[in-house]
Amino acid sequence: MRLMKPSLLTTLGISSLVAVAIAHAQPSSPLAKVNGVTIPQSRLEFIVRARAAQGQADNPETRKALKEALITEEIVAQEALKKGLDKDPDFVSQVEIARLTALVKAYEVDYVKSHPVADEELKKEYEALKAQVGDKEYKAHHILVATEAEAKDIIARLKKGGKFDKIAQEKSIDTGSKGKGGELEWSPPVSYPQPFAEALTKMNKGQLNEQPVQTPFGWHVIRLEDIRPLKIPSFEEAKQNLTQRVLQRQFAAFVGDLRSKARIE
Repeated sequence: MRLMKPSLLTTLGISSLVAVAIAHAQPSSPLAKVNGVTIPQSRLEFIVRARAAQGQADNPETRKALKEALITEEIVAQEALKKGLDKDPDFVSQVEIARLTALVKAYEVDYVKSHPVADEELKKEYEALKAQVGDKEYKAHHILVATEAEAKDIIARLKKGGKFDKIAQEKSIDTGSKGKGGELEWSPPVSYPQPFAEALTKMNKGQLNEQPVQTPFGWHVIRLEDIRPLKIPSFEEAKQNLTQRVLQRQFAAFVGDLRSKARIE
C-alpha cells in the first residue's frame, strides 16, 4: 500500500530536481510565494508543456490544480531543507543523477533538431521493413512445454483426438496464452522467434506441426488456424515512427562512437 501519492512531477515522468533546474534556468515571473520563496511561473509552464506532450489538456482547471500541487511541494521541500536533508549523501547523489539525466535528454533533443532525416532515407527504411515483415499474417495456437519428450507426447495425444485447447490449459507454460487455449494474436512471422516463425510459413491452414519446434522459451506444439494478407500502413502513416526509429539508431551509433573515443580509466 502507498501511504502517499506520487509527487506531481514524478507522476508526469519528470524528476522534480530536473524540472526545478530547468525552470530556474531563465528569469520568470512569480507564480506564487511560499514563506517568502518564489515559485516561478516557468515551472508551471514546463509541466503544462510536458503534460501536453502526453496528450493531456491545458485548461484553467488543470492549471489551478497544478499550481496548488506546486505550492504543496514547495512547502514540503522547505521542511526538508530545515531538517538538512539536502546535505544527505543519497540526496546529493540523486541531484547529480537528475542533472546528468537532464543533460543527456537536452543533448538528445538538440541532436534530433540538428539531424533531420530526409524522406529518401525514410523511404528506404520503409521498404526494408516491408520486406522484413512480409505480406501475410498468421493466426496460430501453441502449447509451450519444457522438454522435447513432453512436446512429442502432446503431438501424439492430439493426433489421437485430444482437444488442443484443453491440453494447452493443462500443460502450457506460456501464461499469456494458456488461459485462451494457446491462442496467439494475428501476427506476421517476424513477430515470433526463430524457428517458430519459419515453421509457421511452412504450414498449411489447419495443420498441426509433426515435430516440436524449439525456441529459447522451450518446445512448441503449433497448430496454424488461418492465414490472411497483412495490411501494412502507408509510408505517410508510418513516417513519424520511421523517423523515430532512424534517429534512435543514429543517436545510438553516435553515442557508441563517443564511447569509443572517450578515455575510460
